[in-house]
Amino acid sequence: MLFRRQIYTLFSCLLISTTINTGCSVSGKPAENKPDVEIADITRDATAYADSVLQRLDTIGKIAQLIMPAVMTDSNPYSIARIKGYAESGIGGIILLKGDIKSATAIIDTFTAYSKTPPFIAIDAEWGLGMRLHDAPEFPVNADIDAHVDEQTMFDYGREVADESRKLGINMILGPVLDISSKNEFIGKRSFGTDPERVSNLAIAYASGVESGNVISVAKHFPGHGAALGDSHKHMPVIEKSLQSLDSIDLKPFKTYISNGLSGIMIGHLAFPAIDPEGLPAALSKPVITDLLRNDLGFKGLVLTDALNMQGALGLGAEKAVEAGSDIILAPSDTQAEINNILDAVKFGRIEENILNDHVRRILIYKYLLNTGKHAEILSTDSIVTPDTRRIQRALRHHSTH
Repeated sequence: MLFRRQIYTLFSCLLISTTINTGCSVSGKPAENKPDVEIADITRDATAYADSVLQRLDTIGKIAQLIMPAVMTDSNPYSIARIKGYAESGIGGIILLKGDIKSATAIIDTFTAYSKTPPFIAIDAEWGLGMRLHDAPEFPVNADIDAHVDEQTMFDYGREVADESRKLGINMILGPVLDISSKNEFIGKRSFGTDPERVSNLAIAYASGVESGNVISVAKHFPGHGAALGDSHKHMPVIEKSLQSLDSIDLKPFKTYISNGLSGIMIGHLAFPAIDPEGLPAALSKPVITDLLRNDLGFKGLVLTDALNMQGALGLGAEKAVEAGSDIILAPSDTQAEINNILDAVKFGRIEENILNDHVRRILIYKYLLNTGKHAEILSTDSIVTPDTRRIQRALRHHSTH
């Protein structure tokens, strides 16, 4: 499998350009003999694929690749027709909401069959697929994981979730949560805890396990939702923290995630006056995404917005997120309207065509490396349970007394 260090190294070499650096290896250090050639081959092939697809896409087709609407996991005829319509219009991916395994399989098969470009299929799985699919294996919420759990168990947990996901055709996990928990805040049970080091260790082990199974992980909610006193689904929290406090606490897990070469980061609908004095939601803020995440922290992977249908987005359009530096727009309230908004921004020069191409090229390279669309037909809960499922469930829930 190509993920974790390998995929990050590709982007270190590529810098989202057509220049192939044959001196990169999967460790980020000069390689010797055969590995050097293999990385050069992968880089060349991924870039060639992305550029060939880009040449075939018109501007609307490129914009469609940035959009990932949310869909209820329901296989009724109306839902299937809607999914088919998304695929035929060139939409780049979908996010599965609540439902069951059989419906998920029908939706994924339909979307994959009718998509001209291999799609992203994402799901919130902060504590496994059971978070969204009621008949999938259940794992404890992050706050209830055994206090003495080790990183190997967390890696195995992430790999387990990846194996289950790939059987269904899911190739992107919207998790882990990297937010540092604090008192009187919304993130609560979704966080791994109050200690930045523990959160970093557990979350990165889980994400590494996910990516070892050839599934993209997406860390959230940058630059940190932990100190928010409210729910960004309902309004936009303002986090009045200093840059020093953010750097030493909230950003620490994200910096570890980035240094480990992992793939995706979701930006929250949170205002950070210390970073962006204008007070824009982070997912729509150039100082947060381009200046801090891309330039200062050196992140080269996929940047996703949190769901744009949340009240924390303040009703601002997807074009603002793309202008700020986001690659992927999650869950817009009106998919076609947001495509039109981005198209207008391109026409009037607010988004340059070459910047749009950079976003799409990054997406296409990840899709090439995922080898999306290859999965087995799975129709029951028992069929996605692996030999390791029960062991990992027990290990995560076991409360040690020492």
